[in-house]
Amino acid sequence: MKIQKKIIIVGAGFAGLRLAQDLENTDFDVLLIDKNNYHQFQPLMYQVATARLEPASISFPLRKVFQHSKNVRIRIADVLRINPDHKIVQTSIADFEYDHLIIAFGCTTNYFGNAEIEKFAFPMKSVPEAIQLRNQILQTFEDALIASPEELQSLMNFVIVGGGPTGVELAGALAEMKKNILPKDYPDKDFSKLTIYILEGSPNVLNPMSEDSQKTSRKYLEELGVIVKTDTIVSHYNGKTVSLQNGDKIASRNVIWAAGITGNTLEGIPKESITRGNRYLVDRFNKIENLEDVYALGDISFMATPKYPNGHPQVASVAIEQGKVLATNFKLSLKNKPQIEYEYHDKGSMATVGKRKAVVDLPKFSFQGRLAWFTWMFIHLMLILSVKNKLSIFVNWMFSYFNNDSTLRVLLKPATKDK
Repeated sequence: MKIQKKIIIVGAGFAGLRLAQDLENTDFDVLLIDKNNYHQFQPLMYQVATARLEPASISFPLRKVFQHSKNVRIRIADVLRINPDHKIVQTSIADFEYDHLIIAFGCTTNYFGNAEIEKFAFPMKSVPEAIQLRNQILQTFEDALIASPEELQSLMNFVIVGGGPTGVELAGALAEMKKNILPKDYPDKDFSKLTIYILEGSPNVLNPMSEDSQKTSRKYLEELGVIVKTDTIVSHYNGKTVSLQNGDKIASRNVIWAAGITGNTLEGIPKESITRGNRYLVDRFNKIENLEDVYALGDISFMATPKYPNGHPQVASVAIEQGKVLATNFKLSLKNKPQIEYEYHDKGSMATVGKRKAVVDLPKFSFQGRLAWFTWMFIHLMLILSVKNKLSIFVNWMFSYFNNDSTLRVLLKPATKDK
């Protein structure tokens, strides 16, 4: 009987899931470990936070993906540490041996060491965090009905820290909510004082994108009434007041942190294999430097190439392609054929600011407006995992498109039990 090589994949994000799918029904024994029993589609997380999509629309059960797989097993656990000398992964449920280990557990919110901001600001990197933020936003509107005049403006100020795609898309969604939904939901309350801020430390929003996209997205945001402050850095936030490095202050009970990511750390990875942003240094085959048979994929990996000397962008397309290439290399190894190096072919980047307002950068040119918005919708629908989820999202988007509304503004709070 042929002995199967054991491959352990840690993380079921874009990279880990793609790798596991491409290794399905091959001559490898694949174990996929994640702390959640679902894959989450992060690019649409902001739509859950603003009650445009149900959490289930952007989440997909892992066991459903691999229902027909003969060789992929799934375990829901926290990975505690790895022992590369003995080729063991220690988790919260058991220890597992591996022949090849792939770390693809992505990144977490980067608060840049500011514990105060970490305590009071709202992150949006996972489905539970998006639901928490949705509850906060909806509860704020209820609280505004009974707030005293002194408290009201701090409730009405929504401050988004970070002008990348997440911050821009979230600001646009909140601005459209203010314009189209709140007057209908709360006819007895004037929400004209609701103010949305974007605070960005660099000179532009969407800093990695083209100059046209930067300018157009800022114009779209300002047309929607968003106050955009670039070259602006937050120094403190105590839950009530945002203090900026230039001395300005903004009273706010709602600060959303979208200002950066940092790699999740894992005990057992040598310090010399970790670079800035807590990313793992990998070669052109995604193998972590100074380790045998341990690989990193996606956001957590840092691969310097002639085209990308500062590493690749931390986006889904990179993660998916790396997963595909590594799967191909594992299959080639079974045939004793030479492996292929990873090379990223930039497919472009995009962001949406609101209805019929989006920006798209392709390698050769960029475009903005209605066509960009439809392009953004089409690409995101294609990336979503299942036909059912695609259909659910499409129906929600069409409903929202024709009547500027959604039916998902349900305030769901966790139940508590007296013991």
